Amino acid sequence: MKNTVLFWIYLGLAAAGLITAWIFNYLAVMGGQDYGLAWTATAVDLVATFDLGIVAFACVFFMFAESSRIGMKRTWILVVLSGITAIAFVFPLFLALRERHLKLNQP
Repeated sequence: MKNTVLFWIYLGLAAAGLITAWIFNYLAVMGGQDYGLAWTATAVDLVATFDLGIVAFACVFFMFAESSRIGMKRTWILVVLSGITAIAFVFPLFLALRERHLKLNQP
């Protein structure tokens, strides 16, 4: 089976999401930054916080609904991973796995 172009695009985005999360979380931890304050210090920070939070919930709901619709299993693992990595990694990874699942199960 040959993976689709979309699979590789989503996988590349997942890799970028994981790498940037690693780098910036490392810098924040090594710099002793306060995550709570950083997420809520100003109105601009709150906009980003709520924006990302709402998108993350929408992504999780979509992941479960779509997985159920197409018969993908173990989506819960990706949701757990989002809590210890980043939704910027997990959601594109889900889309890549979805693309692969659809390709494997096409009539």
